[in-house]
Amino acid sequence: MASVTSLTASVHQRLANALSATLPEAAADPLLRRSDRADYQANGILALAKKTKANPRELATQVVSHVVTGDVIKDVEVSGPGFLNITVTDRAITENLAARAADPEGRLGVPFAENPGTTVIDYAQPNVAKEMHVGHLRSAVIGDSVVKLLEFTGETVVRRHHIGDWGTQFGMLIQYLDEHPHELDHKADTGDTAASGEEAMSNLDRLYKTARRLFDSDEEFKTRARRRVVDLQAGDPRTLQMWQKFVDESKIYFFSVFEKLDMEIRDADIVGESGYNDMLEETCRLLEDSGVAVRSEGALCVFFDDIKGPDGKPVPLIVQKSDGGYGYAATDLSAIRDRVFNLKANSIIYVVDARQSLHFKMVFETARRAGWLNDDVKAYQLAFGTVLGKDGKPFKTREGETVRLVDLLDEAIERASAVVREKAQELSEEEIAERGAQVGIGAVKYADLSTSANRDYKFDLDQMVSLNGDTSVYLQYAYARIQSILRKAGEVRPSAHPELALTDAERALALHVDQFADTVAEAAAEYAPHKLAAYLYQLASLYTSFYDKCPVLKAETPAQVENRLLLCDVTARTLHEGMALLGIRTPERL
Repeated sequence: MASVTSLTASVHQRLANALSATLPEAAADPLLRRSDRADYQANGILALAKKTKANPRELATQVVSHVVTGDVIKDVEVSGPGFLNITVTDRAITENLAARAADPEGRLGVPFAENPGTTVIDYAQPNVAKEMHVGHLRSAVIGDSVVKLLEFTGETVVRRHHIGDWGTQFGMLIQYLDEHPHELDHKADTGDTAASGEEAMSNLDRLYKTARRLFDSDEEFKTRARRRVVDLQAGDPRTLQMWQKFVDESKIYFFSVFEKLDMEIRDADIVGESGYNDMLEETCRLLEDSGVAVRSEGALCVFFDDIKGPDGKPVPLIVQKSDGGYGYAATDLSAIRDRVFNLKANSIIYVVDARQSLHFKMVFETARRAGWLNDDVKAYQLAFGTVLGKDGKPFKTREGETVRLVDLLDEAIERASAVVREKAQELSEEEIAERGAQVGIGAVKYADLSTSANRDYKFDLDQMVSLNGDTSVYLQYAYARIQSILRKAGEVRPSAHPELALTDAERALALHVDQFADTVAEAAAEYAPHKLAAYLYQLASLYTSFYDKCPVLKAETPAQVENRLLLCDVTARTLHEGMALLGIRTPERL
């Protein structure tokens, strides 16, 4: 457990003690929050007064008489109908900063969760033999940040990348390639994994589109392709060998894209649709035997009272088709069984497009009826909105096609490199390329993560790489600026001087730093990286205000220099750790 007690927690405890001393029989929460009128405001007395039929202002005055002041709390005032406005001492603020800086675990006072469990998170789910497009961005970026947040709070996290690697399209692709073998003789041995991965996928994508056109226009080819799906599902060695080749080539490409996104994707975590193939028959049998699913017109279906089509008839979840084939539901339900019974998950998170919400609602309800999900094991869809163009419509190329993800990332890196080149004259071309990648990819991630996941957002690269406004570049620049000050300080080290009075700008920044632990805990508990992003933007903004108003290296006394260097140092470390939890780098120089 991290050893630093936040100022908020210290103030909360003192107020709770005062409430207990005033009304020993009434358990009450002070309802403490940060305030513009003082350092904190407590609103809990209003509810307590209502409950005990007391006059709220009189009760508030009684509570104030029991508040211990001097060490942490400097002053308490009764305001309005019975609010308490609390000011903390400068000494407590500085000592809190010093404790964060000296946190033996380097966690800046962020505690581990009290009862961590095991979470399986299903995110970053590209499709084999298809190029990744802008629609794949959000699942990967949001999922990666939620993984980092949960792990940081002590949760055991199992990553799962449920790639599309099974089904009709593979029978179609394998059959087409069997009949046109020369079309795969494209591989260029460049030795460059990223280049060969993109090249291989570009060819596979082209093959897929050609095979699809033939499948849609030629009934005889369609019949042969469907027979090939049966061969694949039956484990025909030659068909499986060709399928494996598609999967392996696709993975090389996936790894190259995720590497560009500065994201670790491990091979062991890639368990696609095919990974549950052996469980499908048993899943159907368990559902049918328990009466959760019933046969309807030959198909195995689950019906719901509240889910009906436009005609008013129930819309079922089809687990097995009338021809014996399995749909997505069978695979998703088998995956739930695996995650609950084999991986021992307490929570399963699906970072999936909001347009699939109805499907997952039906799948989760089916799993609950079967007893696989219950009060001890929860499943949650972290649904995300659509990436829009500047015009507010779904992001497309000028030709109306979906934008390739690698093209988007390359352009972001190019734009960011131009910004870095302009700002940092002393950097070499190699350093500009490295910083350009960190700034460009950071800009794309931050634009996504600073928006609540369920909302759509506009993809505007000009705004994303701007030094002004709510962008990752603004945060990275604030961090780099602090590093510059710390370098210029030379032998002078950050050090706490609790005896010093603080300016308003110092107090505002330090009190916001104190909120880091609470913000991380909240963002992790709610799977809400955007709350951490909002906190970090406010932190950078308060730092900018502090920087403008409070000289650091030219402060009035050596003690004040050291004290302000401490505030700079803890702010930088908080920015660095917070950005890392969003999956974004903080370069030392920009």
